[in-house]
Amino acid sequence: MLRSLYSGISGMKGFQNNLDVVGNNIANVNTAGYKKSRITFQDMMSQQIKASTDPVANGTGGTNASQVGTGSQIGAIDNVHTQGNRQNTDRNLDLQLEGDGMFILSSNPEVDSINDAGISFTRAGNFYLDGESRLVNSDGLFVLNALGEAITVPEGATQISIDGTGKISFTGGEIPEGATDNSYQIALAKFSNPGGLVKNGGSTYSLTANAGLMIEDNYQGGADVPLNGFKIPNSEADGTAKVVAGALEMSNVDLSEEFTNMIIAQRGFQANTRIITTSDQILEELVNLKR
Repeated sequence: MLRSLYSGISGMKGFQNNLDVVGNNIANVNTAGYKKSRITFQDMMSQQIKASTDPVANGTGGTNASQVGTGSQIGAIDNVHTQGNRQNTDRNLDLQLEGDGMFILSSNPEVDSINDAGISFTRAGNFYLDGESRLVNSDGLFVLNALGEAITVPEGATQISIDGTGKISFTGGEIPEGATDNSYQIALAKFSNPGGLVKNGGSTYSLTANAGLMIEDNYQGGADVPLNGFKIPNSEADGTAKVVAGALEMSNVDLSEEFTNMIIAQRGFQANTRIITTSDQILEELVNLKR
C-alpha cells in the first residue's frame, strides 16, 4: 500500500516539474534567442516480488521475474536548439543567425582564449553601441571579434552595415593604428552538442565539456589570426551560420505544442493525486477493521 503512496508522490513531483518547464517555455515565447526546454521521465527502481527461474532440462520451463514499480523520476531536462522564427526589424545592429553557431560574448573587452572566464554564448542578436562605440548586448556584454577583442566602431563612422559573413563595414571615422579586417569581423562558436551548454539567463549560455566546442587540434596562432574556436560566419569549411542583419531569431517555442503538454501535465498531476486519495481510503478501511 505504501508503494502506491510513494508512486503517487513521485508522479506529482514529476508533473509539477513538467508544468514548471512548460510554464517557462510559454513565458519566453517572445524572447529573442530563447531555446525551449523538454522534460523526459524514467521509471524508478522496481521491487522484485519473485525472481526469475531458469528452464530445467527435461523438466519445467523457466518463469519470468515479478516486479512492482516504485514510481517515476526525471530522466532529463534538455535544451532544444532548433532554429527559431525570424522577426524582421530593419535595424542594422539586429542580427539573426541562420544555421549552426552562437555569438561570443564576454564581460572583458579582450580575451586570450575561448575558455577564459567571463565568456558566454548567445543566439540573441539584439546588439547596440555603447558610449565608447563598442558593440554590446542588452546586458552590456561585449561582442567579440575573431581576435577575441571587443568590436569598436571608429568614432564618427556612419552607414554601419554587416554582411552575411559577419564583416562590419562603415563610412568615415578614423581607423585606429593596428586595426585589421579581423578587428571588425564578428566571430561565432560552434558546438557538436549545443544541448550541453548551461543556461545563464539573459538568453546566454556557459560552456561545459559536454557541449563539444569545435576547436582545431593542431592550431597555430599568430598575429591577426582568429583565436582557436573563433569561427567566421557563413563558412563552408566550418559549416557556420549565415548572419542576417535587420532581423532577430525569436524563440523556438510552439504554443500549440506547449498548451498540449500543459494539459497532459495537468491531467497527469490530477491522476497521481487520485492514487494518493484512493490509497488513503483503503488505509482508512484497514484501520477501521480494528474497531
